[in-house]
Amino acid sequence: MNLLERRGNRLLVERIELLRAAVQTVKRSHPFIIHGWVVLPEHLHCILELPAGDADFALRWRLIKLLVFTAAAKA
Repeated sequence: MNLLERRGNRLLVERIELLRAAVQTVKRSHPFIIHGWVVLPEHLHCILELPAGDADFALRWRLIKLLVFTAAAKA
């Protein structure tokens, strides 16, 4: 997730609970394992493992981003 086009945006670190909730929601419907995770103010890095035969990282990230930014807009 990248917020570089919004330099100075600290959403990921100041509202980390939104990211955590989005990840848990997406994991229920589209399972994955988190092996490593680093959250910085303007972006994050993570190592995910998907179930065998599933390579749809993009869907998971799209859903996580949608949930985080939707929740942030409501707050």
